[in-house]
Amino acid sequence: MNYTELAASARGNIGPYCKACNKCDGRGCKASIPGPGAKGSGTVAVRNADAWGRVLVNMDTLHPYFETSTQTKVLGRFLSLPVMIGPVGDVQRHYGDGYDTVSYDDCILRAADSAGTLAWTGDGLNPDIMTRSCEVIGGLGGAGVVALKPWDEVTLRHKLGQALAAKPAAVAMDIDAAGLPFLKGQNPPAGAKDASQVAEVADICHEQGVPFVLKGVMTPRAADRAAAAGADAIVVSNHGGRVLDGVPATADVLPGIAEAVGGDIEVLVDGGIRSGLDVFRALALGADAVLMCRPFVVAAFGGGEEGVRAYLAELASELADTMEMCGASTVADISRDMIFSA
Repeated sequence: MNYTELAASARGNIGPYCKACNKCDGRGCKASIPGPGAKGSGTVAVRNADAWGRVLVNMDTLHPYFETSTQTKVLGRFLSLPVMIGPVGDVQRHYGDGYDTVSYDDCILRAADSAGTLAWTGDGLNPDIMTRSCEVIGGLGGAGVVALKPWDEVTLRHKLGQALAAKPAAVAMDIDAAGLPFLKGQNPPAGAKDASQVAEVADICHEQGVPFVLKGVMTPRAADRAAAAGADAIVVSNHGGRVLDGVPATADVLPGIAEAVGGDIEVLVDGGIRSGLDVFRALALGADAVLMCRPFVVAAFGGGEEGVRAYLAELASELADTMEMCGASTVADISRDMIFSA
């Protein structure tokens, strides 16, 4: 099954907000929240996807024959390809009754592990989401990343304890989730964290030997603060446009952020990445790996665990083909000079 076939299979099982478009570029769902759309004008998700298409690669097949390898090491783990499945919260509300967040997390965690990579789990008001995902990750030998919302201190420490007990590949906090309405309504309030609060979470993770990732970094200045606070990695992310309208595409800010902190911490990126070619573009612009979210929901609704594995295989094949055509035998060989500059 390829992605087009998975999307066709998903139609009728998913929605009504998600249209399972052949090209998941934010145009079909636009400003649908509930649903997978973006906030306000709904254009940030579209901007994310379009920006990767403007990044042109340098074809260069004048090189010795080699066997291409998409394997890489991220967050201390060897992955079959530099793609991880990003977290999504409240799957049932936004995508339909085929999955709730608990069953969806179970699906992607198992599929990603069997394909040699990692899935990130969502977080929400339902405590079963965290409990069940941590149980699955623990049963998979830590093959998963637990993503926490920026809760109030008491809630955050409780959930952090649950996460660390599973000994995951990493614990993440999507600091950009401060813009989500359900967090703003919490008592005590949840939301933005300063560097000292982030450092406390990072220290607790490091005491247990677990890497800490901060998701939602969009400027070099914020990346510097994240590194200084002890983050082992950051995710360049605008939350798919779901928390703030009028922000730049992640592809446009990635190079400056990678230049600022790429030598100190791992740099991950999400937002509109939809193909192995896009993955190559992201790595050439300075990312160590990427996260992809919305298309994997479609793959799960269209084909379950098998569908998720099929989409990962499609991405790996596309990435390998691009690498061969641009002269990169390994992921480490992908460099900025493989990007066309007029």
